[in-house]
Amino acid sequence: MSESPINLEKEKVNLETSLIPWSELQRFFAGGRAIFVAQELDLVEVAYQLSKDNKTLVQQWLENNQIGHVSDKQAREWFEKASEVWAVVVKPWVLVQEQAAKP
Repeated sequence: MSESPINLEKEKVNLETSLIPWSELQRFFAGGRAIFVAQELDLVEVAYQLSKDNKTLVQQWLENNQIGHVSDKQAREWFEKASEVWAVVVKPWVLVQEQAAKP
């Protein structure tokens, strides 16, 4: 059974997602291109919907403060803690999501 084009596109996004030190993303933050994704959202789904220009869903996430530019406070905290974040590129943006807390 073949996979649907949507599933294949999401799998491609998933393969492009990686755990990376926040310090390596500083230039994207400085350029205003680092976008946080709230932990309750699926990073791959957000990246996919953004890549498909789903304005309705993206607007909903923006209004609910579930996505948005990484704040100076958050960037400083991640930098000071030498945090690693999940990241995926959806040009021109880099979507970042904090790792789930370890139990």
